Amino acid sequence: MSFFHVVNPHVERHGAGRSGWLRAAVLGANDGLVSTAGLMVGVAASQASTGTVVTAGLAGVAAGSMAMAAGEYVSVSSQADLERADAARERTELRQDPEGELDELTGIYQARGIPYELARQVAMALHRTDPLHAHLRDELGQSETTAARPLQASAASAASFLMGGLIPFLGLLAPSSATRLWLIVAVTLCGLAVAGVLGAVVAGSHPLRPALRVVIGGGLAMAVTAAVGHLAHISGI
Repeated sequence: MSFFHVVNPHVERHGAGRSGWLRAAVLGANDGLVSTAGLMVGVAASQASTGTVVTAGLAGVAAGSMAMAAGEYVSVSSQADLERADAARERTELRQDPEGELDELTGIYQARGIPYELARQVAMALHRTDPLHAHLRDELGQSETTAARPLQASAASAASFLMGGLIPFLGLLAPSSATRLWLIVAVTLCGLAVAGVLGAVVAGSHPLRPALRVVIGGGLAMAVTAAVGHLAHISGI
């Protein structure tokens, strides 16, 4: 008869592992929709030709995709640099004052409600195996799941911006220039609603609030650019 109890782990699905690329992808898609549509709506509201609207939209998509990729890479790389610096600092502290670091880890577990004796045993067990990993996880909140990944975030942001930025071009299928602007707005709002719902579903949250948030924000942005384009038209700029 065995005295050992083997715990069979069960599989759970959480969103933490997807937080990096999901944030970049949702931001890229929303920005692609709003930026491109806002640019096209502003130009269309100035009574420009279809060719001019297309050119403005394509330029916006190309520039925006590259800007999003570069911006995400630089931003997430800074986060990765900070994580590496924290790891190096913690490694030095463990080498110079291992007993103090053991006390620190014990205190962390005590603060979470674990009695001192048990907290001490856990801290000592982790210090015997992988003290750096224990301190990075429990002291600094770093883990492999949430680690910064610059290339992943950059690619997700650029690809989603490109896909989102192409949706407003469906508005150019309008039968006349009079309805072109309204169709661009309509397809963009639909795209924003879908992007908000998909982002919420992937993240595991209720879709209504995220969808409303992005639709209202995008609608306001297009209203502002349409007003600017209309003012430019009537002023003869």
